[in-house]
Amino acid sequence: MGPTADEALLRALYSEHGGPLFGYVLRLTGGDRAQAEDVVQETLLRAWKHPEALAGRPVRPWLFTVARNLVVDAHRARQARPPETWIDEQLVMTASGSDDIDRALESWTVAEALAGLSAPHRAVLVETYYRGRSVAETAKTLGIPPGTVKSRTYYALRALKLALEERGMAP
Repeated sequence: MGPTADEALLRALYSEHGGPLFGYVLRLTGGDRAQAEDVVQETLLRAWKHPEALAGRPVRPWLFTVARNLVVDAHRARQARPPETWIDEQLVMTASGSDDIDRALESWTVAEALAGLSAPHRAVLVETYYRGRSVAETAKTLGIPPGTVKSRTYYALRALKLALEERGMAP
C-alpha cells in the first residue's frame, strides 16, 4: 500500500522546506536543536492539518510565519509562568550531578512529597512546572482565577519544600 495523499504532501513539504525551515527556527531558538525540531514538526503538522491555508500562496513564507509565531508563543508562555524557585535548581543539580540510581531515588522522593500535597496544590504545580503552562493556561485548565493559581503555587511550593526537608532533600 502506497503513501496517502496527506503523507505525500507532508513528505513533499519536509523535503522541499524542512532544511531551510530548521535553519531559520534554529536561529530563532538561539541554537536549541530540540526546540527547533519540535517547532519544525509542529509547523509541518499545522500545514498538514490546514492544506487550505497553503492554496494559492507561496508555501515557504507561510511556514516561516507559523514557525516564528510558535517560537514567540513558547517564549511568552515561559515568561508568563510564576517565578522560578529553588525546586528547579534542585532538580537540575540532581539531574546533572549524580548517577542514574541516585536520580531515580530522588525522583521517587520528590514524587512522594508531591503526592503528599493537597490535590489543589499538586494540580497547580503539575500544570505550571511539569506541563510548563502559564498562569493563564493553568487557570483555564483548572477552572480557577489566575490569582488563585499564583497563590496556590506559592503555598504549594512552600509545602513541597517542607515535605522535601522532612525527607532530607531540601538545601
